Amino acid sequence: MSAGGGDFVYGRRPVAEAKRGRRGVRRVWTANDASEEELTALAGSPDHQGVVAEVDPYPYVDPDALLDSPEPLIVALDQVQDPHNLGAVCRSAEAAGATGVVIPDRRSAAVTGAVCKASAGAVEHIRIARVRNLADWLAGAKDREGLWVHGAEVGATGPYFQSDLTGPLVLVLGSEGKGIRPRVAAECDAMVSIPVRGRTASLNVSAAAAVLLFEAVRQRSLARGPA
Repeated sequence: MSAGGGDFVYGRRPVAEAKRGRRGVRRVWTANDASEEELTALAGSPDHQGVVAEVDPYPYVDPDALLDSPEPLIVALDQVQDPHNLGAVCRSAEAAGATGVVIPDRRSAAVTGAVCKASAGAVEHIRIARVRNLADWLAGAKDREGLWVHGAEVGATGPYFQSDLTGPLVLVLGSEGKGIRPRVAAECDAMVSIPVRGRTASLNVSAAAAVLLFEAVRQRSLARGPA
């Protein structure tokens, strides 16, 4: 048994979605082809559920192409380094019908097998772009007519449900520990908060992304009116 230098995804759902997605699947191993130990070695994780696939490298998209979509809804993540958080954000973004996700190409999780597993294969369908400098990309994005950039920040005075999330929009969320960096925050047109009622001070970044995304979906549906 040998591998041909591609990336690896693992788990029943991620492998199934890879077969339906945008990148080629080179080979699939199951428990009929390899031992538990061999599958774990290929996947780099014991969470393979008895199936591992070698796939082509992840097809990142041009970040500016996301802006060309009609009424884009984009999630921009500022140095989110936990692969499980990146995967969970991508799963929510794909489920919400978002245009895509933008991540920095440094100090950020990239799309790996662990991210694919955490996303339940959603990364195979949502478009993901990498940018050299997130603040610079946001500054350029705001040159697009009608596009707004809203950042999520604990303690911001405006709750998210009082903000207009219709129209072309980029939602910016920060890293697990430091939040949105000051230079990135400076490119946001508004900062919004998600009020919490319990003792926990804030939501996980992936949970916050889901809240904001589906509020945007709700507002857009109301704005369009009955079908």
